[in-house]
Parts: sequence; C-alpha cells; structure tokens
Amino acid sequence: MGLNASTSQLGLVLGIYLLGVGLFQIPGGMAALRWGARPVALAGLCVMGVFGALSALSPDWQILAAARFATGAGAAFFFAPGLSLVASYYPHEQRAPIIGLYNGGFSLGGAIGLFGGALLGTVIGWQWTLGAGGLVLLGVAGFGAWILPLEPVRQVVGTFTEIQRAAARVLRSRSLWAISLALAGLWASMYIIAQYFVQYGAEVHPDWGIGITAAIAALVVVAAFPGGVAGGWLAKGSRRHRFLLILCTATIGVVIATIPFLPLYAVAALFIYVGFADGVAVAVLYFIPTYMPDTGGEHLVLGIASLNTIQVFVGSALAIAFGYLAEYGSYALAWIFAGAITIGFLPLLFYAYLGTAHHAHLDATAPRA
Repeated sequence: MGLNASTSQLGLVLGIYLLGVGLFQIPGGMAALRWGARPVALAGLCVMGVFGALSALSPDWQILAAARFATGAGAAFFFAPGLSLVASYYPHEQRAPIIGLYNGGFSLGGAIGLFGGALLGTVIGWQWTLGAGGLVLLGVAGFGAWILPLEPVRQVVGTFTEIQRAAARVLRSRSLWAISLALAGLWASMYIIAQYFVQYGAEVHPDWGIGITAAIAALVVVAAFPGGVAGGWLAKGSRRHRFLLILCTATIGVVIATIPFLPLYAVAALFIYVGFADGVAVAVLYFIPTYMPDTGGEHLVLGIASLNTIQVFVGSALAIAFGYLAEYGSYALAWIFAGAITIGFLPLLFYAYLGTAHHAHLDATAPRA
C-alpha cells in the first residue's frame, strides 16, 4: 500500500517532523529541570518509539505527517536531556570525549538507519520498516531504563515559575545566540547534503547513477562518527575551541561551494573530510555549553535545548532557500549559496564569551560557602 504522495508532500512530512523537533526542545529541557534528565530522556524515546510504530499504519500522508510531528517531539525530549544525563555521569575534565562519542553515536545510528532502512524498505516495504524502527526504539528505551544509572545528586528547580525564569535567563544569553547562529549555516549545509545531494546527482549528473550518488552522500554520515570521537578528544586537549570551530566549518564551506565544479571521485573524497570535520565541529559545539558561564551546571540541558531550537529553525529556513535557488536558479548557484552561508555566519563566534573549560573545572571543584 502506498501513500500516493508527491515529492513536495513527502518533503512537507519531513518539515513537520523538524517542526516537532524544534518546538519541543526547550519544553524538554524545562521538563528535565523539573523531573530529571533520565526519566525525560527515556520518555522521549518511548514517544519516538510509539509514534514511529504508528507511522506504519498511516493511510495517507497527512496522518503520516501528524505521526512524524509527534516523533519529532519525542526526539526533542530525548536529545538535550540525554546529553545532559550522560555529561552528569562524568567530572567536567572528562566530559569532552564522552560528548564527542555521544554525538558520534548519533551519526553512526544515522548511517545504520540509512543503509538498514533502505535495505528493509526494498524487502518488506516502508510501512514495516517504520514499524520495526519504532519497536527498536521502544526496546532501546527499556534497555536504557535497566542499564542507565540514576542521576547524581542535583539541585531541583521546583516550581514552574522558577523553571521559566531559568529558561528566560538562558535564552537572553548573547553568547548562546552567537554560537548557535554562527553554526546554523553548518547545520543547514549538512541537512542540504542529506536531502538534496541525491536529487542533484539525478538531475545534473544522471551518469553518476542513483546508487553511487546515495553512497557518496552516506559517506558524510559515516565519517561523522570518527569525527565526533576525535572532536571530543580535541575539545579536551585544546582551549582553542573557537579556532577549531572556524577551521572545520570554513573548510567545509569551501568544499560545499565547489561541489558543482568537481568530478565524482573528488566529491567522494572530499565528502569523507566534510563528514569528519562536521563531527569534530559538532562535538566541540556541544561541549562549549558545559562550561560557558550562561549555560553551565544545572542549566546545561536548557543551553543545549536552546542551541538546538535556534539551529533547527534557522537552518531549516536556509535549506528551504537552497531548494528555491536550485529550482528557480541553478544547482551551481544553490551550492555556492550553501558554502557561503556555512562560512558567512562564523564571525558571530567573536560575539560569544565562551569562558574556558579550565576555569569551569576550577569553579566546579571550588568549595561552596
């Protein structure tokens, strides 16, 4: 059974999923402050699993879109609380490699889902594939409830008013907005590669073949896993986090801008670098809020949630602009635009006061009055 949906309608389904992801990041962070990161992250996994499984029963694309919106909301309740939970298990000086591994794990899971989902889809159909994915998530939630330790002792922000005030303080942070917007172009470009590269190959380079083009796009996802692990260790060993972000992001922007002028083998080789460098940059990016003055400590979950919200909404808008440029202009112009926005937002990093991880460690270990 098919949905009889057009390409634009299926694109809308994906956009609605991202809307759920973006809208519920901050509510997820606020819930984690009230009830703890562990139960909120596990609840988010359960919501993803239930509505992922229900997606398989969708009779039309509108019902599928509603189910994917709920799945996106579950993802929002999982990501920031999950990262905050994992970070809480380790002292500050050990968190960077763990955060890098956490983000790298998302890339590895994405690669497995990309290949495994495509394989299952050709064998058993998209409905059973979505249903199987939802059931796997429910199994992971159960396993997590069994194996994840309880959170370390923490200060609970008790009332809704106190939680609102904490969220407002984080959202007023100029530094948080600066780092979020500075890397929004990178977020958009990675999303653009995932969503448009295969279509670009089919329309502009049909001789490449759909299979080869899809495999090249997947290289970005696969290479991001070792990049995330390496980024965590680099974040731990270096205080020059701003420099690492600029170096990785700027070089990615240059590569993306040259895509329409490169032969197939060059794109394939450079996409391995793009994925690796993106993994490094994302690992460093998510480590920064653990020690930044406005978002460290108990407010980490709100800092991560706010960062994600800003990047999802701004990055999605930039990706839509790419689509319009590709349709009404040319793919060459669109890829140059993608490279330009990847680099163009980077100067905002200089408006962020990051503090240092070293100072954060001293603050965390200093005796309290």
